[in-house]
Amino acid sequence: MAKSARYAIGIDIGGTGIKGGVVDCKKGKLLGKRCKEATPQGAAIADVRAAVLTLLERIRAQELDTKVSALDTLPIGICMPAVIRHGRSMTAANIAPEWVGFDARSMFAQALSAPVSLVNDADAAGVAEVKFGNADAAKGSVLVLTLGTGIGSALVYRGDLFPNTELGHMELDGHADYERYASAKVREREGIDDATWCARLSPYFRKLEELFSPDVFVISGGISKRATEFIPLIDVNTPIVPAKLKNNAGIIGAALLGASGWE
Repeated sequence: MAKSARYAIGIDIGGTGIKGGVVDCKKGKLLGKRCKEATPQGAAIADVRAAVLTLLERIRAQELDTKVSALDTLPIGICMPAVIRHGRSMTAANIAPEWVGFDARSMFAQALSAPVSLVNDADAAGVAEVKFGNADAAKGSVLVLTLGTGIGSALVYRGDLFPNTELGHMELDGHADYERYASAKVREREGIDDATWCARLSPYFRKLEELFSPDVFVISGGISKRATEFIPLIDVNTPIVPAKLKNNAGIIGAALLGASGWE
């Protein structure tokens, strides 16, 4: 495998926002500002493509106080809420159904006039968190769970990613798609308190513990900013730690994979 680039652009496509920036892949930090565009209503392919192109223009327009030059030549990594198999988006979570089976990587590469790495959003966050985040996540088997609009998952063993686990869609306790019952978005929409929410999360964490026996769970996503408030309420034996990179994890992970030429 070719040596990874020092700098890359990471773009994280989410259900409500598309954000990105230039990443120092050696330090795991953003350079300059994090740029953001709203995810177009319905997240149709053409609309998302246009929003990503606008975002990339804003990222490249920055004047960075570093040795980075020629931002238009940096590798690009993109992550999105879908199973990605050989560049195709095989599922569509909180984006338009037309993405299913679509050659998304080729489309982005053509639209951005550059080679593009494409990966599942939770996988990108997991890669970043294990490499640069909470130190406990660097040990053995790690399950990174992103609690947001849905529940994203990334399974990493000794730094190696097993992609596309999508464990938030697991059937459990009569719920065909468990993220529709226990995501952070559901908690917000229903206005339930932490105790009620964690009573929903606990059987989910116990089932993952039973199936994968991870050494540690890492909670990512925007809600991780206050993870210490609700982590003690989740009833599971495996240690749970909050993510360190929070909402930048997807951007950093996408950039890392882009810099390495991930396909």
